Formats: sequence, structure tokens, C-alpha cells
Amino acid sequence: MLGHILIVDDNPIDLKLATGLLEVHGFRVDGAADAEEAQRLLLYIVPDLIVTDIALPGMDGLTFTRKLKADDRLKHVPVVALTAFALPGDEESAAEAGCRSYIVKPINIRQFAGQITEILRPNG
Repeated sequence: MLGHILIVDDNPIDLKLATGLLEVHGFRVDGAADAEEAQRLLLYIVPDLIVTDIALPGMDGLTFTRKLKADDRLKHVPVVALTAFALPGDEESAAEAGCRSYIVKPINIRQFAGQITEILRPNG
């Protein structure tokens, strides 16, 4: 197993695609449809990486990331922001919230697993 990933995305098609792409490459993947569901999962798991959509219903992905970074148990877990609405300044906003990286949707199915592998490498 390459690592344990939590993906948070309210679009069921995007969640299924990202999950499938990572599982076929040897990752263990849990999914959540929103930040609140992810927070419930995180009571029981500490993944190696969290991939979160920025535009989530209820709590948005950047607020969710800030909460993770304030939690002593989870602050070391790298977070990748995922968004379909890339606007100028979004990457900087993601970094300020504590995201290690930023991926624009639609994800590139040929590159996604490699991007995640690279982020999980030490100094990735």
C-alpha cells in the first residue's frame, strides 16, 4: 500500500473517479461528501494525505483545512486543495489556509496518481 488518502468531494462522480484512480495505483482511499462527514471519519482515522474540494456545501474546503491545521492530532497531515473554479489568487488562498498543493479539476487521469505520490514523498 502506497498510503492512506481521504478525499472530500461533494460531486459523487469526481469522488468515485479520484478514488478509483488512486486505488488502482495501490492507495487505500476513504471518501466523504462534505467536511462534516470527513470530520466524523477523522475521529477514527489519521490518513497520510487529505484531498479536499474547495467548494463544499456547508463548511468550505479552506475552512476545513484551517480546522485540520489547528488540530494537534491532524496538523501534520498534508492537505491538497482541489477545485473546478480556479480563479486568480485561489492557489495563494489555499496555501495560506495550510494546503501543501493545489490541483485543478477536471483532474488529469494520467497524472493524478503521480501527483499524489509526489506530494507524499518527503519534501514533496
